[in-house]
Amino acid sequence: MTIDTTKATRKTPVDASMRRKIIVASTVGTTIEFYDFYVYATAAVAVFPVLFFPKNEDPTVALLQSFATFGLAFLARPLGSLIFGHFGDRIGRKATLVGSLLTMGIATFLIAFIPPYTQVGIVAPALLALMRFCQGLGLGGEWSGAALLATETAQKGKRAWAAMWPQLGAPFGFLLANGFFLILVTLTGYTKGDVEGAFMTWGWRIPFAMSAILVIVGLVIRLKLEETPVFQKAVDNGKRANIPLFEVFKTSMKPMVIGTFVMLSCYTLFYLVTTWVLSFGIGSKDLGKGLGIPYIDFLKLQLISIFAFIAGIPLAGQLADRRGRKRTLTGISFIMILFGFGFDFFLNPDHASETSVLLFLTIGMFIMGMIFGPMSAVLPELFTTNVRYTGSGISYNVSSILGAAVAPFIATALAQKFGVASVGWYLIAVSLITLVAVRLMKESRDFDLNEI
Repeated sequence: MTIDTTKATRKTPVDASMRRKIIVASTVGTTIEFYDFYVYATAAVAVFPVLFFPKNEDPTVALLQSFATFGLAFLARPLGSLIFGHFGDRIGRKATLVGSLLTMGIATFLIAFIPPYTQVGIVAPALLALMRFCQGLGLGGEWSGAALLATETAQKGKRAWAAMWPQLGAPFGFLLANGFFLILVTLTGYTKGDVEGAFMTWGWRIPFAMSAILVIVGLVIRLKLEETPVFQKAVDNGKRANIPLFEVFKTSMKPMVIGTFVMLSCYTLFYLVTTWVLSFGIGSKDLGKGLGIPYIDFLKLQLISIFAFIAGIPLAGQLADRRGRKRTLTGISFIMILFGFGFDFFLNPDHASETSVLLFLTIGMFIMGMIFGPMSAVLPELFTTNVRYTGSGISYNVSSILGAAVAPFIATALAQKFGVASVGWYLIAVSLITLVAVRLMKESRDFDLNEI
């Protein structure tokens, strides 16, 4: 679809000052959203299996139950992309981003006040599941809006660089969430198996309650933004879709499928090197459930490795602008396949150490930054302006079901039955699927978003 810009109302070009505001707004917003999301992920391993599910002789069952509620958010995310995508393509990027932030923030805040299973029985996991579902709705609408805010206001030739800023919200949010938990675990003297101490009684609730402060900060910043000129031109020319969902399925089915599988390995890798490996790392070595690393020590390892994630994102943004999207993602996919062969070397309980685990986490996080960095440019570039929010959101969030939602489940089952090497083979298989999708997509580095 080509937009006739001669009919558009002339708008003041986005200047350097406005771009800086957009960078801050998109990065802060995604940081808050991902903080909320990761606070839950961290608690899903150490807190929720103990407090919100009935006692079971096999602790693995409780862990899998906790992972099930964890995965609910990924089922909700495509729905969130449909709801917020509709409004994002109809009324604009700015207003929709405010709504997604509120949805996520309120749900996270309320988790802090859910009573444990011993007090209210089945109501506890039911409320937990409901709030997790609402988290998924909010994040389902957040990423696309932040990505479009950056890409639709970027300088020519620097779109991947501009788009990588909201991607930094993922490691920043992870750093905040896990850092907060590490401080609380240290101050409350928590040790694994402690179910009556300060941390399990009230300490874990503080990071969820603190979400309210972060949301207020994010709202103040976002309310000061203006609409993107690319979307405004589409509005001025009467090019908005009446029902973006129908339009995107009518005109953009192939890009949605390709975009979904381009994101697949990215999601799988991240939740293997964060959520699954945390449960495996602190699992009992004597019972064959993991490596037996103390929870507080493992959090420290994760916090160190997250800086490799941060380093990979801007590097990938630069490469995607210089070498193109396809060449960059192809190279990273091959590196990810090689990494899959190393799971047994780094994590085999017979010889693994905290040093080998730190190497595993650092390499995995760096690769994650490299594959994740260009995505906020790649996915929006697949779609026309009038369905860009909806289409990129659907691809991003359907991929979250196929990749992230099931990854901790599959990895836990594989490790228990076939050993840790099988988890690496799982990553290899997923990476090959992504590699095929990358080779099928069009190179979009030089696309003009005003003309598609």
